[in-house]
Amino acid sequence: MFIVYILYSETTQKYFTGQTQDIENRMPEHNSGETTSIKNGIPWIIVWRKELETRGEAMQLEKKIKSRGAKRFIEDADSSAR
Repeated sequence: MFIVYILYSETTQKYFTGQTQDIENRMPEHNSGETTSIKNGIPWIIVWRKELETRGEAMQLEKKIKSRGAKRFIEDADSSAR
């Protein structure tokens, strides 16, 4: 199982999109500063996530979110859920 996730930082008011097999391990890595490209946004919170069967599906969805923009993707998902 693979998880595609979107994080949000109130510190920087930015989003980060990623994918992993182990979200419980990945979040402490993000929030401890191990991911240097986003360490200035600590603390990060999960605002959206989806589980997928294969890494290929996860990579495809991650690319779609990044090309659309995480904020717009979430807004679109919220609109279609109503």
